[in-house]
Amino acid sequence: MREDVRDYYGRVLRSSEDLQTNACCDEQPPEWLKPVLGSIHDEVLSRYYGCGLVAPSVLEGARVLDLGCGSGRDCYVLSWLVGEEGHVVGVDMTPEQLAVAERHREYHRKEFGFRHSNVEFRRGYIEQLDELELPDDYFDVVVSNCVINLSPDKEKVLREVHRVLRPGGEFYFSDVYADRRIPEELISDPVLFGECLSGALYWNDFLSLAKTAGFADPRLVEDSPITIENPSISERLSPASFWSATFRLFKLEGLEPSCEDYGQAVVYLGTVDREPGRFTLDAHHVMERGRVFPVCGNTWKMLSETRFAPHFRFIGDFSTHYGIFPGCGELMPFASGTSGEDSPSGCC
Repeated sequence: MREDVRDYYGRVLRSSEDLQTNACCDEQPPEWLKPVLGSIHDEVLSRYYGCGLVAPSVLEGARVLDLGCGSGRDCYVLSWLVGEEGHVVGVDMTPEQLAVAERHREYHRKEFGFRHSNVEFRRGYIEQLDELELPDDYFDVVVSNCVINLSPDKEKVLREVHRVLRPGGEFYFSDVYADRRIPEELISDPVLFGECLSGALYWNDFLSLAKTAGFADPRLVEDSPITIENPSISERLSPASFWSATFRLFKLEGLEPSCEDYGQAVVYLGTVDREPGRFTLDAHHVMERGRVFPVCGNTWKMLSETRFAPHFRFIGDFSTHYGIFPGCGELMPFASGTSGEDSPSGCC
């Protein structure tokens, strides 16, 4: 499978125009990012295959690892975001893609006005970061854009990401997910796999793998349905449905399996660049500047024990537990007033 994917992205695809579906097509970038993308070399852009935006906030000076960096588009965008004091490492297994990325390192250094390049590229497999001598507890942020679905060992990818992230670090990535497990005969098809479809994880399997790897509370940032604009491929994959989704996973000790209520709240200070009025942690946590925002214990840790801490005021502590956090989607399984003659029969 690795050889098939390497051949597909190294030799079959010469540009994004050669893709047979729209699964690996980027969403419309926000206005603030367009000038940065406008400074990326045309050859790098032409060999870009992604399904989302992997540019989280508060990256200045950060160490960032890009898994499946390809021709380097996201690496160079991240290079600008982390600034000259930050550092970006891109990993990819396709020599043709890495050759494009390497060819334009000096171009982007000059374009961004840096004294020295803050980007490097390494050839290897994203599930074998240990073989690339990437150290434990090192990176502030790991990103990936529509690549994990192409790995034959997704569980090991997540374990390796957890290993190289520093405590409080974050895995922020976009990928393709399915609403069911894909049959093996479709997974083994090199075109369906290379188009980022048949290798897509069933979303519930992904959540289980993430938790097993040490990411106790995966947070969905955004998602959108994928319409496969190729009738023959769509028919082969039917009735499965696919989504492009961005998740953020934090390497934090003490995260609980559920959202527990300790009476805590946070106040966003409005100090994150490009988010002066409101800060978005995930799809369910959009915090307005200056407003007291109640949070569960897990969300408290995601803000207080990460790079986001200076941008918030924190109210409360963990001294008193009030049960499950209201609205988290979990209910106490014990119904009240079920004793006596009106009690339902059976065990449920």
